[in-house]
Amino acid sequence: MSLEEALLDLQELTRRLRRDCPWDREQTEKTIVSHTVEEAYEVADAAVSGDDAELRGELGDLLFQTFFLSLLLEERGQGDLEAVTRGVHEKLVRRHPHVFGGVDLSGAAAVRLRWEEIKSEDEGREGIFHHVPGALPALLQARKVQRRAAAVGYDWPDLAGPLAKLEEELAEVERAVAEVGFPQPETEPDTRVVHELGDLLFTAVNVARRLNVDPELALRAASRRFVERVELASELAAADGADWRSLDLEAQDAYYEQAKEELG
Repeated sequence: MSLEEALLDLQELTRRLRRDCPWDREQTEKTIVSHTVEEAYEVADAAVSGDDAELRGELGDLLFQTFFLSLLLEERGQGDLEAVTRGVHEKLVRRHPHVFGGVDLSGAAAVRLRWEEIKSEDEGREGIFHHVPGALPALLQARKVQRRAAAVGYDWPDLAGPLAKLEEELAEVERAVAEVGFPQPETEPDTRVVHELGDLLFTAVNVARRLNVDPELALRAASRRFVERVELASELAAADGADWRSLDLEAQDAYYEQAKEELG
């Protein structure tokens, strides 16, 4: 089967589901978009996992979301899949003048800067932070506003600046906690601690950005590693006849380090 045939088959399937499935008939942009976001996250998880079969499947789920939302546009007479496809094609050509327009740009940084400039012109942005989606996950939103600031020259010249700032913000958190005290479990945190911790996280995102690391994917990968290590640590404890929950922190940490070494 050719690519064209496969895409046409998926388009026809989308139309049939919209017509014949009671659930699909009831969906609107507002009800379906949560599923779209969920599928995007599942693509991200699959990409980080390194499982190509899983990534292939999740990309298919996300592609279906595009077909379905395009069909909803078509029903309102506001476009269709062809219009969506042609629109993104034209936009990508326009935003790559170094590929299609004879413009000489050297290096990825210059390409990124020119992309932001063209995007600002396309969207008629007024101000530096125009149209930063509020629904973005906090880590990605932080990176996006930092990129917008960097696009107008407000950025550290090298990594030394954000690393020093990270140490400064960590000291601010420690100082705030020392002054207001450590909170009891399930109590509202002091606003100063919230503020200082937010600054610390924002600065950590800045360090990640300067190292070309996606903070969202990096944190997801770290969470996954932690889960795998704790689960294995509890299994190792059980193999020794110990109850993980009953162990003190020192013993738990010893099993954690053993699990970390085994997992690599």
